[in-house]
Amino acid sequence: MSIQLTMPRLSDTMETGTIIKWNVGVGDEVTAGDVVADIETDKATMEMQVFDDGVIAGLLVDPGNQVPVGTLIAVLAEEGESVADVSLKTDSTPSAPAAAPAAPVAAEAIPATPTTSAAPASMPPASGSGERIKVSPVARRIASERGIDLVLLKGTGPGGRIIKRDVLGYAAEPVAAATTPSSITAPAPLTSGEEPLSGMRQTIARRLVESKTTIPHYQVSMSFDMESLVDIRSQVNERLAPQGRKVSVNDFIVKACALAIHEHRYFNASFGGDRVQFHAGINVGVAIALPEERGGGLVVATIRDADRMPVGDIAVTARELAEKARTRGLSPEDMADSTFTISNLGMFGVDHFTAIINPPNSAILACGAAIEQPVLRDGVVVPGVRMTATLSLDHRVIDGAMAARYLQTLKQLIEKPAMLLV
Repeated sequence: MSIQLTMPRLSDTMETGTIIKWNVGVGDEVTAGDVVADIETDKATMEMQVFDDGVIAGLLVDPGNQVPVGTLIAVLAEEGESVADVSLKTDSTPSAPAAAPAAPVAAEAIPATPTTSAAPASMPPASGSGERIKVSPVARRIASERGIDLVLLKGTGPGGRIIKRDVLGYAAEPVAAATTPSSITAPAPLTSGEEPLSGMRQTIARRLVESKTTIPHYQVSMSFDMESLVDIRSQVNERLAPQGRKVSVNDFIVKACALAIHEHRYFNASFGGDRVQFHAGINVGVAIALPEERGGGLVVATIRDADRMPVGDIAVTARELAEKARTRGLSPEDMADSTFTISNLGMFGVDHFTAIINPPNSAILACGAAIEQPVLRDGVVVPGVRMTATLSLDHRVIDGAMAARYLQTLKQLIEKPAMLLV
Protein backbone atom coordinates (compact mmCIF):
# COMPACT_ATOMS: atom_id res chain seq x y z
CA MET A 1 0.00 0.00 0.00
CA SER A 2 1.38 3.41 -0.95
CA ILE A 3 2.42 5.96 1.67
CA GLN A 4 0.66 9.30 1.56
CA LEU A 5 2.47 12.46 2.65
CA THR A 6 0.34 15.39 3.76
CA MET A 7 1.17 18.99 4.56
CA PRO A 8 2.44 18.73 8.17
CA ARG A 9 1.61 21.11 10.99
CA LEU A 10 5.04 22.55 11.80
CA SER A 11 4.00 25.25 14.27
CA ASP A 12 1.26 25.65 16.84
CA THR A 13 -0.48 28.35 14.79
CA MET A 14 0.13 26.91 11.31
CA GLU A 15 -3.00 26.54 9.20
CA THR A 16 -1.45 26.52 5.72
CA GLY A 17 2.00 25.82 4.32
CA THR A 18 3.86 26.70 1.15
CA ILE A 19 6.26 24.32 -0.55
CA ILE A 20 9.35 26.41 -1.29
CA LYS A 21 11.04 23.60 -3.21
CA TRP A 22 11.09 19.84 -3.61
CA ASN A 23 14.46 18.18 -2.99
CA VAL A 24 13.37 14.98 -4.73
CA GLY A 25 11.82 13.93 -8.03
CA VAL A 26 9.55 11.10 -9.12
CA GLY A 27 11.48 7.84 -9.08
CA ASP A 28 13.94 8.89 -6.38
CA GLU A 29 14.56 6.43 -3.57
CA VAL A 30 14.26 7.92 -0.09
CA THR A 31 14.95 6.57 3.36
CA ALA A 32 13.51 7.57 6.72
CA GLY A 33 14.99 10.90 7.78
CA ASP A 34 15.62 12.25 4.27
CA VAL A 35 14.61 15.88 3.77
CA VAL A 36 12.28 15.89 0.79
CA ALA A 37 11.00 19.48 0.82
CA ASP A 38 11.42 22.95 2.30
CA ILE A 39 8.12 24.16 3.75
CA GLU A 40 7.30 27.76 4.64
CA THR A 41 5.03 28.10 7.65
CA ASP A 42 3.60 31.24 9.24
CA LYS A 43 6.78 31.51 11.34
CA ALA A 44 9.73 30.07 9.45
CA THR A 45 10.96 27.98 6.55
CA MET A 46 11.44 24.43 7.81
CA GLU A 47 12.57 21.10 6.42
CA MET A 48 10.08 18.29 5.83
CA GLN A 49 11.39 14.77 6.43
CA VAL A 50 9.97 11.39 5.47
CA PHE A 51 9.60 8.73 8.13
CA ASP A 52 9.46 5.69 5.85
CA ASP A 53 11.59 4.14 3.12
CA GLY A 54 10.19 4.18 -0.38
CA VAL A 55 10.29 5.61 -3.89
CA ILE A 56 8.74 8.94 -4.83
CA ALA A 57 5.73 8.06 -6.96
CA GLY A 58 4.11 11.46 -7.22
CA LEU A 59 4.53 15.11 -6.18
CA LEU A 60 1.07 16.62 -6.10
CA VAL A 61 1.71 20.27 -5.20
CA ASP A 62 4.01 22.54 -7.18
CA PRO A 63 6.56 24.81 -5.46
CA GLY A 64 5.07 28.18 -4.56
CA ASN A 65 1.59 26.81 -3.90
CA GLN A 66 0.05 27.37 -0.48
CA VAL A 67 -2.22 24.57 0.78
CA PRO A 68 -4.00 23.81 4.07
CA VAL A 69 -2.46 21.55 6.70
CA GLY A 70 -3.46 17.95 5.97
CA THR A 71 -3.53 18.34 2.18
CA LEU A 72 -2.09 15.37 0.28
CA ILE A 73 1.16 16.63 -1.28
CA ALA A 74 3.15 13.51 -2.24
CA VAL A 75 2.95 9.73 -2.51
CA LEU A 76 5.61 7.06 -1.88
CA ALA A 77 5.66 3.59 -3.35
CA GLU A 78 6.64 0.95 -0.84
CA GLU A 79 8.87 -2.03 -1.50
CA GLY A 80 7.26 -4.32 -4.04
CA GLU A 81 5.02 -1.61 -5.44
CA SER A 82 5.30 -0.25 -8.95
CA VAL A 83 5.81 3.50 -9.19
CA ALA A 84 3.71 3.48 -12.35
CA ASP A 85 0.80 1.76 -10.60
CA VAL A 86 0.96 4.14 -7.66
CA SER A 87 1.14 7.09 -10.07
CA LEU A 88 -2.02 5.89 -11.84
CA LYS A 89 -3.83 5.70 -8.50
CA THR A 90 -2.53 9.13 -7.60
CA ASP A 91 -3.77 10.60 -10.87
CA SER A 92 -7.30 9.49 -9.95
CA THR A 93 -7.03 11.07 -6.50
CA PRO A 94 -9.03 14.32 -6.12
CA SER A 95 -6.87 17.36 -6.66
CA ALA A 96 -5.41 19.19 -3.69
CA PRO A 97 -7.58 21.89 -2.11
CA ALA A 98 -7.17 25.34 -3.52
CA ALA A 99 -4.60 27.55 -1.87
CA ALA A 100 -5.91 29.37 1.15
CA PRO A 101 -6.36 33.10 0.62
CA ALA A 102 -3.61 35.28 2.01
CA ALA A 103 -4.42 37.05 5.24
CA PRO A 104 -4.98 40.76 4.61
CA VAL A 105 -2.21 42.99 5.90
CA ALA A 106 -3.58 46.34 4.71
CA ALA A 107 -6.70 47.93 3.31
CA GLU A 108 -5.56 47.07 -0.20
CA ALA A 109 -3.90 43.73 -0.76
CA ILE A 110 -1.24 43.37 -3.43
CA PRO A 111 -2.43 40.91 -6.09
CA ALA A 112 -0.22 37.91 -6.75
CA THR A 113 1.71 37.91 -9.99
CA PRO A 114 0.92 34.82 -12.09
CA THR A 115 3.96 32.63 -12.64
CA THR A 116 4.68 29.84 -15.05
CA SER A 117 7.12 26.99 -14.68
CA ALA A 118 8.98 25.15 -17.38
CA ALA A 119 7.78 21.79 -16.08
CA PRO A 120 5.68 20.41 -13.21
CA ALA A 121 7.55 19.91 -9.96
CA SER A 122 6.87 16.18 -10.18
CA MET A 123 8.67 15.90 -13.52
CA PRO A 124 12.05 14.17 -13.02
CA PRO A 125 15.09 15.55 -14.82
CA ALA A 126 15.86 13.89 -18.13
CA SER A 127 18.99 13.54 -20.21
CA GLY A 128 19.25 14.68 -23.81
CA SER A 129 17.99 11.28 -24.92
CA GLY A 130 14.88 11.67 -22.79
CA GLU A 131 16.01 9.03 -20.30
CA ARG A 132 15.35 9.85 -16.65
CA ILE A 133 18.44 10.88 -14.70
CA LYS A 134 19.06 8.88 -11.54
CA VAL A 135 20.01 11.23 -8.70
CA SER A 136 19.89 11.10 -4.90
CA PRO A 137 17.79 13.69 -3.03
CA VAL A 138 20.88 15.23 -1.40
CA ALA A 139 22.70 15.50 -4.72
CA ARG A 140 19.64 17.06 -6.34
CA ARG A 141 19.37 19.67 -3.58
CA ILE A 142 23.06 20.63 -3.75
CA ALA A 143 22.94 20.86 -7.54
CA SER A 144 19.86 23.08 -7.35
CA GLU A 145 21.45 25.36 -4.76
CA ARG A 146 24.61 25.74 -6.87
CA GLY A 147 22.84 26.07 -10.21
CA ILE A 148 24.42 22.91 -11.66
CA ASP A 149 22.64 21.18 -14.55
CA LEU A 150 22.34 17.48 -13.69
CA VAL A 151 22.70 16.61 -17.39
CA LEU A 152 26.35 17.65 -17.16
CA LEU A 153 27.16 15.19 -14.36
CA LYS A 154 28.29 11.58 -14.52
CA GLY A 155 26.97 9.44 -11.69
CA THR A 156 29.31 7.19 -9.76
CA GLY A 157 26.70 5.71 -7.48
CA PRO A 158 24.92 2.35 -7.86
CA GLY A 159 23.50 1.98 -11.36
CA GLY A 160 25.10 5.26 -12.46
CA ARG A 161 23.14 7.28 -9.91
CA ILE A 162 24.38 10.83 -9.31
CA ILE A 163 25.33 11.21 -5.67
CA LYS A 164 26.66 13.98 -3.43
CA ARG A 165 30.35 13.50 -4.29
CA ASP A 166 29.59 13.82 -8.01
CA VAL A 167 28.01 17.24 -7.54
CA LEU A 168 30.71 18.48 -5.17
CA GLY A 169 33.43 17.17 -7.48
CA TYR A 170 31.95 18.97 -10.45
CA ALA A 171 31.54 22.18 -8.45
CA ALA A 172 35.22 22.05 -7.47
CA GLU A 173 36.46 21.84 -11.07
CA PRO A 174 37.95 25.09 -12.41
CA VAL A 175 35.80 26.73 -15.03
CA ALA A 176 37.41 28.75 -17.81
CA ALA A 177 35.74 32.13 -18.11
CA ALA A 178 36.36 35.17 -20.28
CA THR A 179 37.67 37.99 -18.14
CA THR A 180 38.68 40.51 -20.75
CA PRO A 181 37.13 43.96 -20.53
CA SER A 182 35.21 43.31 -23.72
CA SER A 183 33.30 40.47 -21.99
CA ILE A 184 32.07 42.71 -19.20
CA THR A 185 28.55 43.95 -19.77
CA ALA A 186 26.43 46.44 -17.91
CA PRO A 187 23.92 44.98 -15.44
CA ALA A 188 20.43 44.41 -16.74
CA PRO A 189 18.02 47.24 -15.94
CA LEU A 190 15.65 46.81 -13.03
CA THR A 191 12.12 45.86 -13.92
CA SER A 192 8.88 46.77 -12.22
CA GLY A 193 6.55 44.12 -10.89
CA GLU A 194 4.88 42.66 -7.83
CA GLU A 195 5.65 39.84 -5.48
CA PRO A 196 3.03 38.14 -3.32
CA LEU A 197 3.65 38.08 0.43
CA SER A 198 4.81 34.72 1.75
CA GLY A 199 2.98 33.15 4.66
CA MET A 200 5.75 34.24 7.03
CA ARG A 201 5.70 37.82 5.68
CA GLN A 202 1.94 37.92 6.18
CA THR A 203 2.40 36.87 9.81
CA ILE A 204 5.22 39.37 10.37
CA ALA A 205 3.13 42.15 8.83
CA ARG A 206 0.10 41.27 10.93
CA ARG A 207 2.00 41.03 14.22
CA LEU A 208 4.04 44.20 13.71
CA VAL A 209 1.01 46.26 12.70
CA GLU A 210 -0.78 44.88 15.75
CA SER A 211 2.19 45.78 17.96
CA LYS A 212 2.55 49.34 16.66
CA THR A 213 -1.19 50.10 16.70
CA THR A 214 -2.08 48.54 20.07
CA ILE A 215 1.06 49.21 22.15
CA PRO A 216 1.99 52.81 23.04
CA HIS A 217 5.65 52.71 22.02
CA TYR A 218 8.31 55.15 23.14
CA GLN A 219 12.11 54.97 23.05
CA VAL A 220 14.96 55.69 25.44
CA SER A 221 18.62 55.52 24.35
CA MET A 222 21.94 55.35 26.16
CA SER A 223 25.59 55.12 25.10
CA PHE A 224 27.89 52.51 26.68
CA ASP A 225 31.67 52.37 27.03
CA MET A 226 32.51 48.99 25.48
CA GLU A 227 36.29 48.97 25.89
CA SER A 228 36.37 46.75 28.98
CA LEU A 229 33.80 44.33 27.56
CA VAL A 230 35.68 44.04 24.23
CA ASP A 231 38.89 43.38 26.17
CA ILE A 232 37.42 40.73 28.48
CA ARG A 233 35.71 39.08 25.50
CA SER A 234 39.11 38.74 23.81
CA GLN A 235 40.52 37.11 26.95
CA VAL A 236 37.59 34.68 27.20
CA ASN A 237 37.87 33.74 23.53
CA GLU A 238 41.59 33.14 23.90
CA ARG A 239 40.82 30.59 26.62
CA LEU A 240 38.01 29.01 24.59
CA ALA A 241 39.96 28.80 21.33
CA PRO A 242 41.41 25.28 22.00
CA GLN A 243 37.82 24.06 22.38
CA GLY A 244 36.76 25.64 19.09
CA ARG A 245 34.36 27.95 20.92
CA LYS A 246 33.95 31.70 21.21
CA VAL A 247 31.57 34.27 22.66
CA SER A 248 30.20 37.38 20.98
CA VAL A 249 29.47 40.85 22.29
CA ASN A 250 25.79 39.97 21.97
CA ASP A 251 26.20 36.99 24.31
CA PHE A 252 27.48 39.36 27.01
CA ILE A 253 24.58 41.73 26.32
CA VAL A 254 22.07 38.88 26.73
CA LYS A 255 23.56 38.05 30.13
CA ALA A 256 23.67 41.71 31.18
CA CYS A 257 20.04 42.33 30.21
CA ALA A 258 18.92 39.22 32.09
CA LEU A 259 20.80 40.21 35.28
CA ALA A 260 19.49 43.79 35.09
CA ILE A 261 15.93 42.45 35.06
CA HIS A 262 16.47 41.11 38.60
CA GLU A 263 16.53 44.71 39.79
CA HIS A 264 13.76 45.92 37.45
CA ARG A 265 11.03 43.29 37.32
CA TYR A 266 8.67 45.36 35.16
CA PHE A 267 10.98 44.53 32.27
CA ASN A 268 9.91 40.91 32.69
CA ALA A 269 6.18 41.64 32.61
CA SER A 270 3.27 41.84 30.19
CA PHE A 271 0.23 44.13 29.99
CA GLY A 272 -2.91 42.21 30.97
CA GLY A 273 -5.74 44.68 30.48
CA ASP A 274 -6.55 45.56 34.06
CA ARG A 275 -3.34 44.13 35.53
CA VAL A 276 0.38 43.63 34.92
CA GLN A 277 1.47 40.01 34.63
CA PHE A 278 4.95 39.25 36.00
CA HIS A 279 6.85 36.23 34.67
CA ALA A 280 8.90 33.93 36.88
CA GLY A 281 11.58 32.90 34.38
CA ILE A 282 13.82 35.41 32.58
CA ASN A 283 13.73 34.16 28.98
CA VAL A 284 15.56 36.44 26.58
CA GLY A 285 14.43 36.41 22.96
CA VAL A 286 17.10 36.98 20.30
CA ALA A 287 16.00 38.24 16.87
CA ILE A 288 17.43 36.17 13.98
CA ALA A 289 17.29 37.27 10.34
CA LEU A 290 16.71 34.35 7.96
CA PRO A 291 18.65 34.04 4.67
CA GLU A 292 16.93 35.48 1.61
CA GLU A 293 17.53 32.28 -0.37
CA ARG A 294 15.27 30.48 2.11
CA GLY A 295 12.54 33.08 1.85
CA GLY A 296 13.91 35.68 4.28
CA GLY A 297 11.95 36.79 7.30
CA LEU A 298 12.66 37.24 10.99
CA VAL A 299 12.22 34.91 13.95
CA VAL A 300 12.84 35.32 17.68
CA ALA A 301 14.61 32.40 19.35
CA THR A 302 14.32 32.02 23.13
CA ILE A 303 17.26 31.60 25.52
CA ARG A 304 15.57 30.30 28.64
CA ASP A 305 16.68 31.30 32.15
CA ALA A 306 19.41 33.48 30.65
CA ASP A 307 20.13 35.04 34.05
CA ARG A 308 21.28 31.66 35.38
CA MET A 309 23.37 30.63 32.37
CA PRO A 310 27.13 31.29 32.08
CA VAL A 311 28.06 33.49 29.14
CA GLY A 312 29.76 30.52 27.45
CA ASP A 313 26.53 28.48 27.59
CA ILE A 314 24.54 31.44 26.27
CA ALA A 315 26.96 31.56 23.32
CA VAL A 316 26.51 27.86 22.56
CA THR A 317 22.72 28.06 22.83
CA ALA A 318 22.49 31.21 20.72
CA ARG A 319 24.60 29.73 17.93
CA GLU A 320 22.71 26.45 17.90
CA LEU A 321 19.41 28.29 17.65
CA ALA A 322 20.69 30.61 14.90
CA GLU A 323 22.05 27.69 12.87
CA LYS A 324 18.83 25.74 13.30
CA ALA A 325 16.74 28.77 12.31
CA ARG A 326 18.73 29.35 9.13
CA THR A 327 18.88 25.71 8.02
CA ARG A 328 16.20 23.41 9.40
CA GLY A 329 13.85 25.96 11.00
CA LEU A 330 12.95 26.53 14.64
CA SER A 331 10.31 24.52 16.45
CA PRO A 332 7.41 26.25 18.25
CA GLU A 333 9.17 25.43 21.54
CA ASP A 334 12.32 27.23 20.34
CA MET A 335 10.32 30.44 19.80
CA ALA A 336 7.96 30.35 22.78
CA ASP A 337 7.88 32.14 26.14
CA SER A 338 10.35 35.00 25.63
CA THR A 339 9.87 37.74 28.24
CA PHE A 340 12.36 40.35 26.93
CA THR A 341 13.87 40.69 23.44
CA ILE A 342 17.19 41.85 21.98
CA SER A 343 17.69 42.89 18.36
CA ASN A 344 21.29 43.51 17.28
CA LEU A 345 22.33 45.02 13.94
CA GLY A 346 25.81 45.91 15.08
CA MET A 347 27.39 43.20 12.91
CA PHE A 348 26.13 45.14 9.87
CA GLY A 349 27.80 48.36 10.98
CA VAL A 350 24.51 50.00 12.05
CA ASP A 351 25.25 52.48 14.81
CA HIS A 352 21.71 53.20 16.01
CA PHE A 353 18.14 52.05 15.33
CA THR A 354 14.83 51.42 17.06
CA ALA A 355 12.91 48.15 17.18
CA ILE A 356 9.23 47.21 17.45
CA ILE A 357 8.13 45.40 20.62
CA ASN A 358 7.61 41.65 20.32
CA PRO A 359 4.25 40.97 22.07
CA PRO A 360 3.56 40.04 24.81
CA ASN A 361 6.90 41.55 25.89
CA SER A 362 6.94 45.07 27.29
CA ALA A 363 10.43 45.97 26.07
CA ILE A 364 12.94 45.29 23.31
CA LEU A 365 16.57 46.47 23.21
CA ALA A 366 18.00 47.54 19.83
CA CYS A 367 21.82 47.37 19.84
CA GLY A 368 24.08 49.13 17.37
CA ALA A 369 27.73 48.46 16.59
CA ALA A 370 30.58 48.87 19.06
CA ILE A 371 32.38 51.68 17.22
CA GLU A 372 35.89 52.99 17.74
CA GLN A 373 35.69 56.75 18.36
CA PRO A 374 37.43 59.51 20.31
CA VAL A 375 36.29 59.75 23.93
CA LEU A 376 37.09 62.18 26.74
CA ARG A 377 38.76 60.63 29.81
CA ASP A 378 40.09 62.77 32.65
CA GLY A 379 40.00 65.81 30.39
CA VAL A 380 42.03 64.10 27.65
CA VAL A 381 40.74 62.90 24.27
CA VAL A 382 41.76 59.24 23.81
CA PRO A 383 40.67 56.34 21.55
CA GLY A 384 37.61 54.49 22.81
CA VAL A 385 34.88 52.03 21.85
CA ARG A 386 31.22 52.91 22.40
CA MET A 387 27.85 51.37 21.59
CA THR A 388 24.42 53.01 21.50
CA ALA A 389 21.44 50.91 22.57
CA THR A 390 17.79 51.95 22.42
CA LEU A 391 14.91 50.54 24.42
CA SER A 392 11.44 50.47 22.87
CA LEU A 393 8.91 50.26 25.69
CA ASP A 394 5.23 49.66 26.39
CA HIS A 395 4.18 52.82 28.26
CA ARG A 396 1.28 50.94 29.85
CA VAL A 397 3.80 48.90 31.85
CA ILE A 398 7.08 50.86 31.96
CA ASP A 399 7.44 54.60 32.58
CA GLY A 400 10.32 56.73 31.32
CA ALA A 401 12.07 56.98 34.69
CA MET A 402 11.87 53.19 35.07
CA ALA A 403 13.46 52.80 31.64
CA ALA A 404 16.27 55.19 32.54
CA ARG A 405 17.02 53.32 35.76
CA TYR A 406 17.11 49.99 33.91
CA LEU A 407 19.60 51.41 31.41
CA GLN A 408 21.74 52.72 34.28
CA THR A 409 21.90 49.21 35.74
CA LEU A 410 22.63 47.75 32.31
CA LYS A 411 25.39 50.34 31.83
CA GLN A 412 27.08 49.29 35.09
CA LEU A 413 27.02 45.63 34.06
CA ILE A 414 28.32 46.26 30.53
CA GLU A 415 31.05 48.68 31.56
CA LYS A 416 32.21 46.36 34.38
CA PRO A 417 31.84 43.05 32.55
CA ALA A 418 33.70 40.97 35.14
CA MET A 419 30.37 41.01 37.01
CA LEU A 420 28.90 39.00 34.11
CA LEU A 421 31.36 36.16 34.66
CA VAL A 422 30.55 35.61 38.34
